Amino acid sequence: MSFSLLNHPTLKLLLPILFSLISILGMDSIISVSADNPDVTYLLPYILFSITIMLSQPFNQGRTGLIAIVMAVAYYFIQSRLQISLSEGTTRIEFTLLAILIPVCLMSVFIYPNRRIISKVGSYFIIMLLLMLVWSLFIIEHFKENDMSWIWQSYLLSAPEISHMPIIVVLYNLILCGASAILILTRSNNTDQAIFSCLLLSSLTFLLFQVQFVSSTFFTLAGVLLILNIMATSHELAFIDQLTNIPGRRALEAEMAQLGRVYTIAMLDIDHFKQFNDIYGHATGDHVLKLVASLMKQTEGNAKVYRYGGEEFTVLFKGKSTDQAKEYLVDLRKQIADYQMIIRNSDDRPKDDDAGQQKRTKGKKESVNVTISIGYADSNESSKPAQVLKKADDALYRAKKAGRNRVSK
Repeated sequence: MSFSLLNHPTLKLLLPILFSLISILGMDSIISVSADNPDVTYLLPYILFSITIMLSQPFNQGRTGLIAIVMAVAYYFIQSRLQISLSEGTTRIEFTLLAILIPVCLMSVFIYPNRRIISKVGSYFIIMLLLMLVWSLFIIEHFKENDMSWIWQSYLLSAPEISHMPIIVVLYNLILCGASAILILTRSNNTDQAIFSCLLLSSLTFLLFQVQFVSSTFFTLAGVLLILNIMATSHELAFIDQLTNIPGRRALEAEMAQLGRVYTIAMLDIDHFKQFNDIYGHATGDHVLKLVASLMKQTEGNAKVYRYGGEEFTVLFKGKSTDQAKEYLVDLRKQIADYQMIIRNSDDRPKDDDAGQQKRTKGKKESVNVTISIGYADSNESSKPAQVLKKADDALYRAKKAGRNRVSK
């Protein structure tokens, strides 16, 4: 599976759900294998969480590392404190506390910036976990010394034939899982997916707690998903331009290494961009780059678009000659030239396209048009993609020399 696919919002949501369903359906086989290899089964989550923590440091994915710490600590308490009947001692309250606190700890990761674990951020998070542990010990001691059976009978009812988890805690976990799922679909953030995965799998662990090897199964799966999350995030940082949110030059070079026999490459440049920056400022210039990128993504003909660098972009048409690609490039040039961009200060910048459309219909603000020049060439020019790209760049130079705002071959 390509790491770029793992960054699609729908797949971010469906992958943990799919893995969970497969694990539940194959639980009999998992139990059989685990029973034959109990030591490996017990240690595997620790190994995977340790790998996640180590990878999070060089890849600057501190939040994912913090999530791995939460899951490792939770798994330790499950294995060391909850492997006896829930009717014995304080096991029942420990079980319930852990089911409540894991989501709290996971969601609290949002409070912390995405810094390396070996930093003040990591220290603060560890202190928070220790304070929660101390608080939990006080709660456990209180329940041990006082008769709190009325709480279990009134508020913490459970349906043992379904799950040992109290119904109110089940609802609490479901609500947080649902909220986390909504965040994935609306923000497409990799931290959201990591938290959703661990919320889902920890909730399933407590729901199915009576099943043998359930904690090692689902926490192993959580470790696998966290490692995939780091790999997908690192791929995105390496191949996706963070300003325009389209693939960058490295992604273009990777794609050019596997082109077929027929293709067209177009180089695109925003006209007079330096002067535009000097007049309106770099913040507005960044908005122009994002605007051009968003319009480029609408290019038809199965075009793939990339930010080449600065104000330069690349459009790649696989399986198309210059004659076939030209009409799409002409349409793109016209679409950008006709777009009325409203100049606002940074405080008045809309948060999305709908808000921008509403602002464009209200009041009189300064509007400007930006234009682009395009040069293009196809695989008939050379058998080497790098040479075709050079030919397209030469054509771009001719388009700009001829007056800009035009398409040149």
